[in-house]
Amino acid sequence: MKPSDVRALSEDQMKDELVKMKKEQFNLRFQRATGQLENTARLRQLRRDIARIHTIARLKQAEATASSGA
Repeated sequence: MKPSDVRALSEDQMKDELVKMKKEQFNLRFQRATGQLENTARLRQLRRDIARIHTIARLKQAEATASSGA
């Protein structure tokens, strides 16, 4: 997921996307533990996407705080 795609999402959409990604991450970790995971690169990609959503959400929150406080 590109950063521009994440920035276009609303706060609720980001939360929904985060929940979906965390479920997928759990399933992939389970597949890795049982030896059924084929695309190992997906775990890394998913972990970075989750971090990207957290970062952009934090930036949006800081912008909202700064604009309302000034």
